Formats: sequence, structure tokens, C-alpha cells
Amino acid sequence: MKEEFAGANKYRILTYGCQMNVRDSEIISGLLEGMGYKESLSSADADLIVFNTCSVRHSAENKVYGKLGEIMGLKRKNPGLVIAFGGCMAQLPEVRQRLKKLGVDIVFGTHNIHQLPELIKEFYNSQKAVFNVWESEGPIVESLPSVRKSGVSAFINIMYGCNNFCAYCIVPYTRGRERSRCPEEIIGELRELRRDGFKEVTLLGQNVNSYGIGLENRVDFADLLQMACEVDGIERIRFTTSHPKDVSDKLITTMAQNRKICEHIHVALQAGSNQVLKRMNRHYTREHYLDLTRKMRERIPGLAITTDIIVGFPGETEDDFKETLDIVEKVRFDSAFTFMYSSRSGTRAAEFKDHLSIEDKKERLSILNSIQYRIATEINQSLEGSIQEVLVEGPSKTNEEKMTSRTRTNRIVIFSGSKDLIGQIINVRITEAKTFSLFGEIIQI
Repeated sequence: MKEEFAGANKYRILTYGCQMNVRDSEIISGLLEGMGYKESLSSADADLIVFNTCSVRHSAENKVYGKLGEIMGLKRKNPGLVIAFGGCMAQLPEVRQRLKKLGVDIVFGTHNIHQLPELIKEFYNSQKAVFNVWESEGPIVESLPSVRKSGVSAFINIMYGCNNFCAYCIVPYTRGRERSRCPEEIIGELRELRRDGFKEVTLLGQNVNSYGIGLENRVDFADLLQMACEVDGIERIRFTTSHPKDVSDKLITTMAQNRKICEHIHVALQAGSNQVLKRMNRHYTREHYLDLTRKMRERIPGLAITTDIIVGFPGETEDDFKETLDIVEKVRFDSAFTFMYSSRSGTRAAEFKDHLSIEDKKERLSILNSIQYRIATEINQSLEGSIQEVLVEGPSKTNEEKMTSRTRTNRIVIFSGSKDLIGQIINVRITEAKTFSLFGEIIQI
């Protein structure tokens, strides 16, 4: 391979979207380095540029197209540059038609990442564009190589796809139906990470709570968490994301009883109005969500709850929006990812008639954010003077003289310290709190 493609030995991956895409990019890196490629940090220096894309919102797609235009400019100056395009956007037929017109060399989908080396070889042998996107999911391919950037915290896919078909969401169409990995494969990967020195893992799935679908043995997500806790050397376990309708009492008990499982759960609310939740096809009520979050906080002391919220969903009235604000005030989320509704072609909500104006959506998003930011600031300020256990991740992105770390509740803490602390779990006293981060000092206990 190295001899065959001696002139094309540097790659760069441009990753957009969620943790699932980050994990996919780690696998793409492993596949490429297995072919003899070396990573380049510069697009101008790369021989192969791979786009790993997200299609959740139009804004994400527009960002990708903007960058693709820039890279196509590089290709005009350097015709030997190869451009590959994968991820969720590649699953959409209208996107593939546009990519053909733009002159992208290789297109692959979310279901056949493992075929990328073959597609690259096919392109070099034919010197013609190669478009190979599986329209539906195949069997899970295990034991793929990967290159993880951090030696501290790692992502592990436990399942793929989604069966929920929320009215606004494109994911079931781009990621396919739910398929669970065998627990033995997951635990084996955990043990490999332990041997490589990783201290923390995040278990990934579009809805981890439905883990177990398709498995021969009856194993649910709580069972898998319990198995993961028994792997020596892995000191922290996280997971994302959780659907409110599927958070079981068994899961809550497992979290409460295992010190390794961090006191943080991401449970997407999306809306606080029953009328909107029904139109979204979410299969729970505001009452269920309030009862669930109350029960989790009662049984798991210090639990941080984070969420996703969409404003301006078609048909959302002023009263519906006020019900969302009411839940935000009642639950007091530690943080929230907030979005204006974005219509996605192919989803059920795209066919709804009563869409709100962009001005109304912007106004509602601003009101929601002002309330959520106030709550997050108040919660963080309540931590001033407290002692927090943190895992040191590396130098701060904004100040390399400082170190960045993460609490068990998934809060960022910046402190003064040396790089030899990276990968260690230490205690810090919180000295200052801001909306999105904390500042602290090392203490000895």
C-alpha cells in the first residue's frame, strides 16, 4: 500500500457533529494509518482529506458546504488532492447529487466506513469518482482499528441507529435501525483501553437505554453498566444519550450503587408542552419528565442533569413555550443545548404547515437561554468553596499555562498545575464560578 500510493501518504479528517462522529473519525484514522497514511494537521499539506459530516440541522450542513468549497479551491491548485466525503450527510440522496456536481472523489456512508480503504484503492486504480453508500444498515463490523487522540478519556459505541422516529429528526434515516454490540466485544474494548492507560470511558448510543435490542442473551443497559464497572483500572464511566421514556428504575439503582458511574445524565427534554411533545412523537409527557428527574435526584445525590431543548417547533404556541420555560425553572438543568427548530427534508415535521417565523424562534431562543444561563450560573456559584474530584485532561485551550479538568458531574475546572498531572484524578477547591466553567486550586486531602 505504501509503495502503491507513495505520493498520497498524508491525510486529514474534518469532523462535524456528535460524539458518534468523533468515534467514527477515530476508526477512519485507524483504517487510513493501516494503509500507510500519516496524519497532517494542515489541509494544505494533505494528500487525502476526509469529511465526516452531520446532518442534524441545516446550520451543520451549511458549515460543511462552506468548508468543502474552501477545500475544492485547494484541489484546483493541487489536482492530486483526493477528497472523500462520509457521515450522515452522505446518506442523503440530494447531498450525493450535489457532491457529484462539485467533483468530490469518494463518497461513503455511515454503514460502510469499514470499506473506505477499498474505495480509496478503487479510486486510484480507476481515476474515476467512487460513490458507494449503503442505503440500509448491515451487520456490525467488529475489531476495526482506531486512533484515539487522548490517553485519558475514550468513547465506546455500544449500539448504532435509532428506532424512535422523532418528527424533527433525520438520524433514523442516516444511521439506520437500532443494533446492539455484543457485551463481550464492549467489555473486551474496555479492557484494551485500560491496558492503554485510559481512566474514563463514555458509552455511546443514540438511545443507550434501549441497549440489548437484537442480542441473543437478555442483557439491558443497566446490566452492561454493571459489567463495565467490574473492569479494573477504568475509574470513571459516563454514557450518552438517554431517552426519557426508557430510563428505568433499574438503571437509576445501578447508577446510585456504583461509584464508578459518574453523577451526570443527559436526558433530552426537547419541549415542555404535552401538545408539542405529542407532535414531536416523543412518547412521554411533561409530568413523566418532571417525575423522572425528581426521582433521579432523590436517589443519586449530587446528580447533574443536562438536556436538549428545541424552540419554535411547528405549531408551538406562546403557552407551549411558557410550559417549556416552566420545566426549565422546575428541573434547574446544570446545562442545556438549545436550538431553534430546523426543518429537515424527509422528516415528518417538514410536512407540517404551521411553521413559526425565524424572528419568533430567535426571540424564544434568547428568552430560554437567558433563563438557563442564569440557572447554570447560580448552580456553579453554589459550588464555590467546595472540594471537587477532577480528572486532569490536559492544558487549557485558552491558556497553556493552566490545566483543564473535569468533575464527576461533567463540569470543566481550570487550575494551575503541571503537565505531569494529566490523567490523574485529584482534588481541587473551587475558587471562582462562571456560567460555563469553574476555576480552582489543587488541595491535598
